[in-house]
Amino acid sequence: MAKKRLIQAVNEALHEEMARDPRVILFGEDVRISLFGDTRGLFDRFGPQRVRDTPISEVAMTGMAAGAAAAGYRVVCHMMFANFLYTGFDAIANQAAKLRYMTAGQIRVPVVYMAVMGAGRSSAAQHSDVPYPALMNLGGVKVIVPSTPADAKGLLKSAIRDEDPVVFLQPARRGGEQGEVPDGEHLVPLGAADVKRAGTDVTIVAIGAMVRHALRAAELLQQEGIGTEVVDPRTLFPLDQATILASVRKTGRLVVVDEARTACSAASEIAAVAAEQAFPALRAPVRRVTVPNVAIPYSPPLEKAVLPDEHSVVRAVREVMGAAR
Repeated sequence: MAKKRLIQAVNEALHEEMARDPRVILFGEDVRISLFGDTRGLFDRFGPQRVRDTPISEVAMTGMAAGAAAAGYRVVCHMMFANFLYTGFDAIANQAAKLRYMTAGQIRVPVVYMAVMGAGRSSAAQHSDVPYPALMNLGGVKVIVPSTPADAKGLLKSAIRDEDPVVFLQPARRGGEQGEVPDGEHLVPLGAADVKRAGTDVTIVAIGAMVRHALRAAELLQQEGIGTEVVDPRTLFPLDQATILASVRKTGRLVVVDEARTACSAASEIAAVAAEQAFPALRAPVRRVTVPNVAIPYSPPLEKAVLPDEHSVVRAVREVMGAAR
């Protein structure tokens, strides 16, 4: 087992899956030069028939990806920034998400739309969103958000092999972080959450880059005698409700940390699931730690002010423990 950066783990997954299956093709904006590093070396190895740059037209990219997948390819469509999914949303929402249902299973759409998401780098409002709430609502697209290099590799490999459309969102602020990645074939099943830290007093469900803040908060809270369990959903749709509910029933308290805006966030869905299915176990109201309902600022101090961090997580936990201060 070797330590690798998350972006390297993604690159390794792409190399392995393209070598394993000649039907896997990759295209997107600047995939040859690989601005983020996640597609580095693929053009040199697999050539222009399987790795292609596209014009800067997300409408064309997403539609072409859905069509190629329906025709028998396994497509990886790199959208660069997750905000660009908005401009290519029609083919994702109206075609990829619905073709299998509308054709009674005759057409399958094995496509992975991948992009880098999130704030924290002063990339301004049009490059800093986490768009998974809208994607979760489609019903026909699987949505995955890894938080570690090992999960990134295993989830991406599983996504490429899946028969349905998947959106793979890389947390921007975690791309350069290192973590151990298992040697050899490594697959992480879609739809399975992971308990990153065990605890008995409160459950923190954290998504993507927020997992790091949750784990740091757990260390700080341990000094106060509060045992925190940190659950990483990894897949937001379909959501592993069983793992989350088991943790909530054990601890009796829930804090959800989500980089999406408060309204209609993934945190809102997770909180609703807990309230509907584990209400008798709850000893305190569910708390959401999210981004305010505003555009992400360009100014570094303002950007930092709207994003959750370990300190805001600690405050939320203290509130549900009845010890806010």
